Amino acid sequence: MKENEGIRQAAGPDRRKEMGKQAEDTAAAWLESGGMRILERNYRCRIGEIDIIGQMSGDLVFVEVRSRSGVGRGTPAESVNHRKRQKLRSVAAWYLRERGRADRPCRFDVVSILYGENKASAQIQWIRNAF
Repeated sequence: MKENEGIRQAAGPDRRKEMGKQAEDTAAAWLESGGMRILERNYRCRIGEIDIIGQMSGDLVFVEVRSRSGVGRGTPAESVNHRKRQKLRSVAAWYLRERGRADRPCRFDVVSILYGENKASAQIQWIRNAF
């Protein structure tokens, strides 16, 4: 038996990055078609990143995009655990302070994308006020 035979190889960083960008592009288009105005994508500060920041009905919306190609490890939305939610809250607070928008009403949404075989189809779920 060859060294790696029978062992499923994890997606490499380039493949994951490509899939993540595709998911974020899909999510941004989905959100815009649902009435959201995209303000920023991939906002970064020293403590983390937020995938999409938008505006909808006067609210500032911080969006986490998650994608998977199967549910063997749970749905994409289920991967936004307590630790991730805390990090997103911290990055959002940083953004609000940095931009002088601390008084703006805001919410956190999750866009979950479950790709079908060969990424030919996708199930998209937009969870508003996810946490």
